[in-house]
Amino acid sequence: MGMQGHRRVRRWRQHSTYGVRQRRDPGLNNSQAEVQRKDESETESRLFGLNGYRGDSQSSSLVSTGDSGGQDFTPMRPKPVEMALTEEHMTCLHGILDESLQQYGSLIPIHIDDVVEKLQDIFKENFSQPHRKATVQSVIQAYQRSPGTAMVRGFRVNYKRHILTMDDLSTLYGQNWLNDQVMNMYGDLVMDSVPEKVHFFNSFFYDKLRTKGYDGVKRWTKNVDIFQKDLLLIPIHLEVHWSLVSVDIKRKAVTYFDSQRTLNNRCPKHIAKYLLAEAFMKQRRDFMTGWKGYFKMNVARQNNDSDCGAFVLQYCKCLALGQPFSFSQMDMPKLRRLMYKELCHCRLSL
Repeated sequence: MGMQGHRRVRRWRQHSTYGVRQRRDPGLNNSQAEVQRKDESETESRLFGLNGYRGDSQSSSLVSTGDSGGQDFTPMRPKPVEMALTEEHMTCLHGILDESLQQYGSLIPIHIDDVVEKLQDIFKENFSQPHRKATVQSVIQAYQRSPGTAMVRGFRVNYKRHILTMDDLSTLYGQNWLNDQVMNMYGDLVMDSVPEKVHFFNSFFYDKLRTKGYDGVKRWTKNVDIFQKDLLLIPIHLEVHWSLVSVDIKRKAVTYFDSQRTLNNRCPKHIAKYLLAEAFMKQRRDFMTGWKGYFKMNVARQNNDSDCGAFVLQYCKCLALGQPFSFSQMDMPKLRRLMYKELCHCRLSL
């Protein structure tokens, strides 16, 4: 929070209790003056009570200084403050956060709207009101600052040969760069959602192909005939940037996807040469000619230097499931949280 640059405003003094004692009408006789003094004493008592010192604090009478020219006013009663969260709400909220921590190892994939929705489902109340939602947010922040609740260091996700640690999963937080472990496990989840149609290549495949040639990767497909698939997905990692090559087997189309819309001729050419060599090795003469290369330019585009990996994984998911690219840069925070959950559940959210 920044420093408050404004000066403290001096509170306006309310109508002074001494104003009721300013003067008396000199034309009053002694008995009348005594009555006036008595009235003024009662008036003073009411004023003191209004400010919380003494007297009847429940009084709401109009107070006047008589002929002294004072102004009448009506004292304001404080409005009752509605409790944002009850003790029962707080207990349930902490239970939700505890459960999320055990399920995901951290609160990285948890958004306040998720928590509010759960509370509303449980209590059948509206927790989206600003004051209640702000209280929920402050509780979540305090929970994350508590020792031992920010992250479960020993948390692991195991899927086939993949093991994800909190260091791996944390790459999905904020604008961190996704690492190979996250890319490869998520790619396998994509492939396993439509196993008969899609084959996902490990993120190290292209680098090995580029540096070692076909001989360096020919054993990578010894247990699979890629030409019986509909779609091949090949993530490309070049220094600090992720992109994607997809291969439509039936159309013999090699397509390059880049969220920064950079033209890269080498990647599609390397993949095309690999396909020809693989077709020759597997004696698939029908795939030894006719391949064409494409650059997909009208795709969702990133507006920063950190979300390329997240874009590539979303390209993979949409291509494999036959869905349109209906996401944009604005959707990345939400999609990062979703991918985190999908990895922990070891299945895609279809």
